[in-house]
Amino acid sequence: MTRVLAGPYCTMLLGDMGAEVIKVEHPTRGDDTRFWGPPFKPYKHKPPTNISSKLYSTPPEFPGESAYYLCVNRNKKSITIDMKQKQGQEILRELAAKADVLVENFVPGKLAEYGLAYKDLCKVNPRLVYASITGYGSTGPYSKRPGYDVIIEAEAGLMHITGERDGPPVKVGVAVTDIMTGLYTHGAIMAALISRATTNRGQHIDASLIQTQASVLANIGSNYLIGGQEASRWGTKHPSIAPYEVFATKDGSICIGAGNNSQFASLCRRIDRPDLQKDPRFQTNTDRVTNRIELVSIINQCLGQITTKEALLMLEGSGLPFGPVNNIKQTFEHPQLLSRNAVQEINHPFAGRIKMVGPAVEYSDSSVAIRTPPPMLGQHTEDVLRNVLGYSDTQLEKAVHDGGATLYNYGI
Repeated sequence: MTRVLAGPYCTMLLGDMGAEVIKVEHPTRGDDTRFWGPPFKPYKHKPPTNISSKLYSTPPEFPGESAYYLCVNRNKKSITIDMKQKQGQEILRELAAKADVLVENFVPGKLAEYGLAYKDLCKVNPRLVYASITGYGSTGPYSKRPGYDVIIEAEAGLMHITGERDGPPVKVGVAVTDIMTGLYTHGAIMAALISRATTNRGQHIDASLIQTQASVLANIGSNYLIGGQEASRWGTKHPSIAPYEVFATKDGSICIGAGNNSQFASLCRRIDRPDLQKDPRFQTNTDRVTNRIELVSIINQCLGQITTKEALLMLEGSGLPFGPVNNIKQTFEHPQLLSRNAVQEINHPFAGRIKMVGPAVEYSDSSVAIRTPPPMLGQHTEDVLRNVLGYSDTQLEKAVHDGGATLYNYGI
């Protein structure tokens, strides 16, 4: 019962590991991200719009499959249930009675209006692990507020520390707070399932964007809590290490980090400035941080005379952490990602072959895989009602007639 990013990212990870994930969507709109584009993956042949009857409705038309929706909804089934209808609420209660895990991202209190809160569903299934993902958590003065990633980035410190030294605060280029909350929730669900093996009881997981973002401030947060040190923006620089930033080349940029004296000495040799090792201004990391401006100026002067390719060849084998600043095309052409098969393809019934980034972790004795493409809206409603809940033809007709479920026949 999640949409957009944090919740779907969490449940995608569960699906990658083999869980049967049933995505509950609004009967006509579906997940908000189905409309988020361009870009859309165009249909090679359009879904049918003429398969309608007393039981089946005509599927809504989309401009294609949204790239945003596709990125986090593989390995799932989609069912279209109207939880505002009593019949829809009953279907969801029946599913909860059979489920191991329920994940939702409604504003706190919303599902309680329909008898679908944890306190309601744990009565029908005491073993249920019920995970709530919200902007601000289920308690506290802000708990009823909706929360989007960019708002929490601003409100929980991330935007304040992101951007150039003298520039305005900026958001991170991808919705990292959403993604990190999804990762936290995924880990919490796995922990709750391990706990259930001992206690035979599920529990409620209360995950929020704001606490996730505060927790991943890491050393920046600790600097304030321990030393009262307010943070500031540093661009690509590191406040406590130098050199550790992006440098311009003749035709691009390269990122270099020298975190200790040995790495700094290696850098000096590779840029043909061994004298810098003995320069009293740069003897220790503390010296280099103190004299950062002078040091960075020297390195920029050296690297600005060569191309990025020449700089990469010069630093290869140095033991120094370095890498080019790649665009997205260059990222997906990276030899290491290609060798690891990071991008995978799967066949979509209407959009044809689609590419997506595969699971990030590999296991020695277990398999994680993209088994099924992101589903069409309500593609599996009938299948789930019949084969998971055991509905008869009569029960199915009643669910549709009473407005609890909407069935679409895609002919697949």
